[in-house]
Amino acid sequence: MANLSQIKRQRMLEFLSKIKEEHNDDETLIAIGEIENELNSKKYGLVWEKHEEQVDVMMQDNIPVFSEVKEKEITSTDDNSYNFLLEGDNLHSLKLLEKTHSGKIDVIYIDPPYNTGSKEENFTYDDNRVDKKDTFRHSKWLSFISERLEIARKLLKEDGLICISIDENEQAPLKLLCDEILGENNYLSTHHIQVRYDNKSLNEDSDWQPVMEYVYIYSKSKNLFRANKPSEEYDLSKFKYRIKELSNGNKINIAGKEVTIFRNGEWDIVEEEGNINGLKETWASGSIVRQGGTAAEFLSKYLIERKSIDGLNVLYKIHGMGTDGDGLGYRYVTGPKKENAIRGKFYTGVPIERRQELDKGISLKTKPISNYYDYSGDFGNIRHEGEVAFNNGKKPLKLIKELINYHADKNITVLDFFAGSGTTGHAVMQLNKEDGGHRKYILCTNNENDICEEVTYQRLKNIQGDLPHNLKYFKTNFIPKDSDDVTEELLSQIKEMVELENGITLDNKKHLIVLSDEEVDRLEKDWDNYNEVEAIYVSRNVLFTTSQNALFSNVEIHIIPGYYFEYELKEVGESW
Repeated sequence: MANLSQIKRQRMLEFLSKIKEEHNDDETLIAIGEIENELNSKKYGLVWEKHEEQVDVMMQDNIPVFSEVKEKEITSTDDNSYNFLLEGDNLHSLKLLEKTHSGKIDVIYIDPPYNTGSKEENFTYDDNRVDKKDTFRHSKWLSFISERLEIARKLLKEDGLICISIDENEQAPLKLLCDEILGENNYLSTHHIQVRYDNKSLNEDSDWQPVMEYVYIYSKSKNLFRANKPSEEYDLSKFKYRIKELSNGNKINIAGKEVTIFRNGEWDIVEEEGNINGLKETWASGSIVRQGGTAAEFLSKYLIERKSIDGLNVLYKIHGMGTDGDGLGYRYVTGPKKENAIRGKFYTGVPIERRQELDKGISLKTKPISNYYDYSGDFGNIRHEGEVAFNNGKKPLKLIKELINYHADKNITVLDFFAGSGTTGHAVMQLNKEDGGHRKYILCTNNENDICEEVTYQRLKNIQGDLPHNLKYFKTNFIPKDSDDVTEELLSQIKEMVELENGITLDNKKHLIVLSDEEVDRLEKDWDNYNEVEAIYVSRNVLFTTSQNALFSNVEIHIIPGYYFEYELKEVGESW
């Protein structure tokens, strides 16, 4: 429903009331009730035409499943820890990930189509290219993105992070959409990314030169997410002053504060090497003066005007200040040195919290994360990264590493469901090499123009020499809901779901899967040949005998959850 004024809405509601008086059949009343609900609903934000995608229609009669492309498996390390590349429409992949990874993803990065309308960059919607001539291109894009963001939110852990790249074409609508789905209160930052030099024109005939792109950053729960902020050695070099009181001074009361006045010649200041007991000098001017309750404000309000009384180059010791900051309990403030001067200085010590950390040997301090990055040089050399060609949409490793590293945990799962050239997977493994982390990735992309096989997968193969890791390649397939053997067909796809959820391979050596009593019996009979087994994944319908329980007592037993396809089976009137 489009945005309406209160007056217009009221007129429409009154008109509907008249219609109800004239037509009281059930069909009419139901229809009017639906219209009234829409009119009475209050909405702030985006309003767009909702579109149903062909991929949604397909799932009405078919169940998406994953099938492993075994020949594309990469095993480069001895550990049973796997990353995943999922080929197919990312909505189908997300629907399946919703079963295996709901509330389990730590970081999501996506670089969706920008919907520029250009021939090179327009996106596919329902197997058709959406260009500038399509009057619904913005609403189609919002429908496309919103359905995927809804699932993405479900996949995130409560302290999870999502980062979304975009340019100016859909920047504003995307921000409103994210506020609506992810929550305005969970917004963290808009990163401004310079992607090209401003002195290199794309088109001499253009009046404007776009050089910026953007990354929207949200958490699932802002109060739970703790950013991994940059750090640096705490600098004590500015704490280099020591003030010497050469007399007892003159104590008076000024504006409710006890102040000791040291006139010119009754005090001295010594400059030495910065140290934990030193004082830092700050000019009392500008915005500092306007901070209520500070020494700078006190100087501006009450002390500057006293130069005709106390003279120039006076030291004021204001008692009762700095108790919570540096713990000194006083502030030294100097008055003007010249007759026409209207400024002075104040002196502060090392903050209590920082002093305590330094006493414990903690010398690093964190800094806020900047929202501007100049990656124009990295974008200019991007063609060399990953040794794959991908002219449109490729992002620099440096950028993706920066975003992933905002999550402090080095043992996380990273999802990218617009994987494109595979930069996210590359970035995950590069970070692991640099800091010894154990991050894992899940990438989703379609295979339009063979992108999944020849670009994404090829890049992940290319980096194996420098960044060895294990990878499974899954492809989306479909099982018709009206199939006579739907239960058995779904059972045959359970292996992939178990592997995906647990990040492993069921290799029939260390990790086994058992789906029937008959398979357990065979396993028991041949148990002497399975001396490397660490874990068995068992269908919930399988019951171990007493002897089998004893035989498997030293092995991890995992019951395969029913939530993989439980809903779909109930829908067609079947169950396991």
